[in-house]
Amino acid sequence: MKICKFYFLFFLIFTSQAPAFDQEKLMKAWTSVVMVRGYNDNGSLAYGSGVIVGENEVITNCHVLRKTKQPWVSQGDTSYSITEVRADRWQDLCLLTVFNLNRSPVVIGNSKELVKGQELVGIGHSHGAPVPLTTGGYVVSTYDINDGRIILSTAKFRLGASGSGLFDMQGRLVGINTFKTTGYGSYFSMPAEWIHRIRTLPAEKEFPIQGKALWEEEEATKPYFLKIAIPKNKEDWGTLEAITKEWTEKETNNTEAWYEHGLVHEKLNHNDLAKSYYKKAIEIDDHNTDALFQMAVIENHEGHTSIVDSLKIKLSELNPAKLNELNEIIKCKEAC
Repeated sequence: MKICKFYFLFFLIFTSQAPAFDQEKLMKAWTSVVMVRGYNDNGSLAYGSGVIVGENEVITNCHVLRKTKQPWVSQGDTSYSITEVRADRWQDLCLLTVFNLNRSPVVIGNSKELVKGQELVGIGHSHGAPVPLTTGGYVVSTYDINDGRIILSTAKFRLGASGSGLFDMQGRLVGINTFKTTGYGSYFSMPAEWIHRIRTLPAEKEFPIQGKALWEEEEATKPYFLKIAIPKNKEDWGTLEAITKEWTEKETNNTEAWYEHGLVHEKLNHNDLAKSYYKKAIEIDDHNTDALFQMAVIENHEGHTSIVDSLKIKLSELNPAKLNELNEIIKCKEAC
């Protein structure tokens, strides 16, 4: 328990800027995280993470189970056998039935209720750490897919934390940490509400679990929010403009598509076009603080003080951290 308290206090230090959190519920979230382990054919030990989500139920990523024929779950010094699994390989989520686990499950939240800039915490066994490690972060974006929203956040996770939990500040499980894109340090989590549907899938007893996940598709067949990762990292604005243009045409009511299309044109110094696309993003979702922020940056550059002031008011209501960032940019411009 002393170790547990130490790590939780460590977590609180680095999330002290959070507007509100429930210490007791976050502590329960911390204790819901387990290790998923197994030996590979070559005798090496494979490991990942999981979260207790029901009576004798643990959710993890299917890719954690690809190389081991006899995986098990462990927490502390105690190990538990896995009796069956319900697998959605493409969504990369596997629900394990664990024998005699007898641990309290975490509350399952909903990714659709998240907003940009919202504080989150990732809890998992990065690098195979024997006790769960915590990482604070915030929501960068969410992307609609299959009646859920894949979460892009700044809550980092490393090897060994695949299948770990992404929690809101009330200790609700909102995502399962799954993959990091090649490129600009982006951490993606599958929506926790998918667990409810996975419970309806047929049980399987054979391991390993094979099958391609959505994030492993060929570039041409990936979702648009993944297609943009490599050209964005390489600052290949021409390629990115073509992708985001197609994205806005195929998903005309997607606020993130219009925001990314605006950002490309801002990078290309097409400020009028950029502003028009940011406005479209905001019309679709007036909580899109990234679009509000970039609009304010351009308007400030163009000397439109009254417009900047109105955008500041909106940012102060939705994301004070973004407002602070904007004020620093304005201060720097004035000093120069």
